[in-house]
Amino acid sequence: MFGLRGIVSDIALHLRQNLSHRGVRVQNINIGGGVGGEIPDNKRLEYALQHIHGIGRSKAHHIVCELGVENKYVKDLSKRELYSIRELLSKYLIGNDLKKMVEKDVGRLVTVQCYRGIRHADGLPCRGQRTHTNARTRRSRRTYGGSR
Repeated sequence: MFGLRGIVSDIALHLRQNLSHRGVRVQNINIGGGVGGEIPDNKRLEYALQHIHGIGRSKAHHIVCELGVENKYVKDLSKRELYSIRELLSKYLIGNDLKKMVEKDVGRLVTVQCYRGIRHADGLPCRGQRTHTNARTRRSRRTYGGSR
Protein backbone atom coordinates (compact mmCIF):
# COMPACT_ATOMS: atom_id res chain seq x y z
CA MET A 1 0.00 0.00 0.00
CA PHE A 2 2.81 2.40 0.84
CA GLY A 3 4.53 1.64 -2.45
CA LEU A 4 1.43 2.62 -4.40
CA ARG A 5 1.09 5.83 -2.42
CA GLY A 6 4.70 6.74 -3.24
CA ILE A 7 4.16 6.08 -6.94
CA VAL A 8 1.01 8.21 -7.01
CA SER A 9 2.77 11.09 -5.24
CA ASP A 10 5.68 10.87 -7.71
CA ILE A 11 3.25 11.03 -10.63
CA ALA A 12 1.43 13.99 -9.08
CA LEU A 13 4.75 15.74 -8.50
CA HIS A 14 5.79 15.18 -12.12
CA LEU A 15 2.46 16.50 -13.39
CA ARG A 16 2.67 19.56 -11.17
CA GLN A 17 6.19 20.34 -12.40
CA ASN A 18 5.06 20.27 -16.03
CA LEU A 19 1.72 22.00 -15.48
CA SER A 20 0.70 24.66 -17.97
CA HIS A 21 -1.65 27.35 -16.66
CA ARG A 22 -3.00 29.76 -19.28
CA GLY A 23 0.03 29.21 -21.47
CA VAL A 24 2.55 29.92 -18.69
CA ARG A 25 4.72 27.04 -17.55
CA VAL A 26 4.86 26.58 -13.78
CA GLN A 27 8.12 25.24 -12.41
CA ASN A 28 8.62 23.76 -9.00
CA ILE A 29 12.01 23.61 -7.33
CA ASN A 30 11.73 20.72 -4.92
CA ILE A 31 14.35 20.21 -2.28
CA GLY A 32 14.57 16.89 -0.46
CA GLY A 33 11.33 16.19 1.38
CA GLY A 34 9.36 18.98 -0.27
CA VAL A 35 10.97 21.64 1.92
CA GLY A 36 11.26 24.36 -0.69
CA GLY A 37 7.84 24.41 -2.25
CA GLU A 38 6.98 26.37 -5.33
CA ILE A 39 8.69 29.51 -6.49
CA PRO A 40 7.12 31.77 -9.12
CA ASP A 41 8.48 31.34 -12.63
CA ASN A 42 7.67 34.88 -13.79
CA LYS A 43 10.23 36.52 -11.49
CA ARG A 44 13.98 36.73 -11.57
CA LEU A 45 15.87 34.07 -9.64
CA GLU A 46 17.11 36.32 -6.84
CA TYR A 47 13.58 37.50 -6.03
CA ALA A 48 11.93 34.12 -6.60
CA LEU A 49 14.21 32.43 -4.06
CA GLN A 50 12.89 34.79 -1.40
CA HIS A 51 9.53 32.97 -1.55
CA ILE A 52 11.14 30.06 0.31
CA HIS A 53 10.85 30.35 4.10
CA GLY A 54 14.28 31.13 5.54
CA ILE A 55 15.78 32.84 2.49
CA GLY A 56 15.92 36.61 2.55
CA ARG A 57 17.55 39.21 0.34
CA SER A 58 21.14 38.68 1.41
CA LYS A 59 21.00 34.88 1.33
CA ALA A 60 19.29 34.90 -2.10
CA HIS A 61 21.97 37.24 -3.45
CA HIS A 62 24.69 35.03 -1.94
CA ILE A 63 23.15 31.91 -3.55
CA VAL A 64 22.98 33.52 -7.00
CA CYS A 65 26.59 34.73 -6.72
CA GLU A 66 27.82 31.36 -5.47
CA LEU A 67 26.15 29.55 -8.36
CA GLY A 68 27.64 31.88 -10.91
CA VAL A 69 24.30 32.05 -12.71
CA GLU A 70 23.05 35.29 -14.12
CA ASN A 71 19.91 36.64 -12.50
CA LYS A 72 17.46 35.58 -15.20
CA TYR A 73 13.83 34.53 -15.04
CA VAL A 74 13.11 31.17 -13.40
CA LYS A 75 11.21 29.98 -16.47
CA ASP A 76 14.39 30.45 -18.54
CA LEU A 77 16.59 28.27 -16.30
CA SER A 78 17.96 25.06 -17.73
CA LYS A 79 17.62 21.65 -16.07
CA ARG A 80 21.29 21.74 -15.08
CA GLU A 81 20.89 25.13 -13.38
CA LEU A 82 17.79 23.92 -11.52
CA TYR A 83 19.70 20.87 -10.33
CA SER A 84 22.60 23.00 -9.08
CA ILE A 85 20.15 25.27 -7.24
CA ARG A 86 18.56 22.23 -5.57
CA GLU A 87 21.98 20.94 -4.52
CA LEU A 88 23.01 24.30 -3.09
CA LEU A 89 19.72 24.84 -1.23
CA SER A 90 19.99 21.42 0.39
CA LYS A 91 22.93 22.79 2.44
CA TYR A 92 20.77 25.43 4.15
CA LEU A 93 18.24 25.01 6.95
CA ILE A 94 15.08 26.33 5.28
CA GLY A 95 11.37 25.66 4.95
CA ASN A 96 9.65 23.21 7.27
CA ASP A 97 12.94 22.14 8.85
CA LEU A 98 13.59 25.73 9.95
CA LYS A 99 10.04 26.10 11.30
CA LYS A 100 10.40 22.88 13.32
CA MET A 101 13.77 24.00 14.71
CA VAL A 102 12.40 27.38 15.84
CA GLU A 103 9.34 25.70 17.37
CA LYS A 104 11.59 23.27 19.23
CA ASP A 105 13.78 26.11 20.52
CA VAL A 106 10.79 28.10 21.78
CA GLY A 107 9.35 24.94 23.37
CA ARG A 108 12.64 24.42 25.22
CA LEU A 109 12.49 27.98 26.56
CA VAL A 110 8.91 27.43 27.73
CA THR A 111 9.73 24.15 29.50
CA VAL A 112 12.76 25.65 31.25
CA GLN A 113 10.49 28.50 32.47
CA CYS A 114 13.05 31.21 31.81
CA TYR A 115 11.95 34.82 31.30
CA ARG A 116 11.76 34.50 27.51
CA GLY A 117 9.86 31.24 27.80
CA ILE A 118 7.28 32.77 30.12
CA ARG A 119 6.82 35.72 27.76
CA HIS A 120 6.38 33.33 24.82
CA ALA A 121 3.81 31.31 26.77
CA ASP A 122 1.88 34.44 27.73
CA GLY A 123 1.99 35.81 24.19
CA LEU A 124 3.89 38.94 25.14
CA PRO A 125 6.98 40.46 23.53
CA CYS A 126 10.15 38.94 24.95
CA ARG A 127 12.87 41.29 23.74
CA GLY A 128 12.35 44.19 26.13
CA GLN A 129 9.65 46.15 24.33
CA ARG A 130 7.14 48.07 26.38
CA THR A 131 3.59 46.80 26.56
CA HIS A 132 1.71 49.65 28.22
CA THR A 133 0.90 51.48 25.00
CA ASN A 134 2.37 49.28 22.27
CA ALA A 135 2.62 45.55 21.42
CA ARG A 136 -0.90 45.49 20.01
CA THR A 137 -0.21 42.59 17.66
CA ARG A 138 1.23 40.38 20.39
CA ARG A 139 -1.50 41.25 22.92
CA SER A 140 -4.49 41.27 20.56
CA ARG A 141 -4.70 37.46 20.41
CA ARG A 142 -5.42 37.27 24.12
CA THR A 143 -9.00 37.40 25.32
CA TYR A 144 -9.60 39.57 28.35
CA GLY A 145 -12.09 38.79 31.08
CA GLY A 146 -13.15 42.41 31.36
CA SER A 147 -13.14 45.50 29.20
CA ARG A 148 -9.81 47.04 28.37
